[in-house]
Amino acid sequence: MQPLIDNARSFGQRPEEFAKLAAGQSPHVLFITCSDSRVVPALITGARPGELFELRTAGNIVPPYASEHPTAEAATIEYAVEVLGVRDIVVCGHSHCGAVGALVRGDDLTAVPAVRDWLARATPRPAGAAEDPEVAEGVQSHVLTQLLRLRSYPCVQRGTAQGRLRLHAWYYEVHTGAVRAHRPQSDTFEAL
Repeated sequence: MQPLIDNARSFGQRPEEFAKLAAGQSPHVLFITCSDSRVVPALITGARPGELFELRTAGNIVPPYASEHPTAEAATIEYAVEVLGVRDIVVCGHSHCGAVGALVRGDDLTAVPAVRDWLARATPRPAGAAEDPEVAEGVQSHVLTQLLRLRSYPCVQRGTAQGRLRLHAWYYEVHTGAVRAHRPQSDTFEAL
């Protein structure tokens, strides 16, 4: 913890670098990804403060849209699209994902009921080989499922129909740093 504290102390010693951020934010991209500590959106994209609006959930799950019981995820998506006016949404899964791996393997999660119940929202169960430590196929199919779910959000439907919003599916390899994007024409994930 001490290195983090030391950095936080020195971070605040450069107020001139951050003063303009007080005027507001205008990110162009909503980046939905996993809470995994190895996935750092600003590092992957090279974004500076104010350039990415992030939504991080265990397993980069986009819950079903439900207007009668809104979720924090739905509020974040709606705010990004309707208030901030993001032009792109990226759903980014990653290799070696513990959440997707648990789903692919069918792990017993009774000891962690909140995790079990959250992951149940990822249905259908992702395809993939249970013995694959990267869970590449499982993560890629899972990302596409989350992208489809995202399309059911009213604000996303309006944005895409009006041509002011584009959706992207990415797969990040934590062991190489490579990023692959889904290409609908070939239905494959290819290097950016």
